[in-house]
Amino acid sequence: MASVNKVILVGNCGRDPEIRYLPSGQAVANVSIATSSRRKNRDTGETVEDTQWHRVTFYDRLAEIAGEYVKKGRPIYVEGRLKYGTYVDKATGAEKNTVDIIATELQLLGGREGGGGSHGGGDEGGGYDAPAPARRPPPAAARPSAPAYAPRPAPPAAPAAPARSSSGFDDMDDDIPF
Repeated sequence: MASVNKVILVGNCGRDPEIRYLPSGQAVANVSIATSSRRKNRDTGETVEDTQWHRVTFYDRLAEIAGEYVKKGRPIYVEGRLKYGTYVDKATGAEKNTVDIIATELQLLGGREGGGGSHGGGDEGGGYDAPAPARRPPPAAARPSAPAYAPRPAPPAAPAAPARSSSGFDDMDDDIPF
């Protein structure tokens, strides 16, 4: 039977990423993400906000991207998997449980900060994606080899530019965040 271990978070960063490198040279970045939900208290009728903090770990190229673009307070989207662990508290000697999210995807939300050409001003709309994590090619033994005599396909022809209308809607970005 197949199983699924997938987490999707959309929240705000609680701190700047902490980046370190393992002896193997692998980059590791840790960040905390806050997610909030609101509910109405049945007794008082007040709106109560419940905030949960999540520990997220990024590896390899995704860790380097997080270190460069993720900042405290920025909204981000993260996909990953849950990883449970334990450690011994040095002060009390008690064993404690941990839950980490090992991120596999990252998307920055909100507007660009400090970069020219901000879409939507500040952190309102107009988000942009972080570069996708680098995919490593398979080992040479796993790659299919093409025969030396095989002709290369011709590059696709560039499509003709569409006629511009005078309405001004053609000037808008197609990167609508919803």
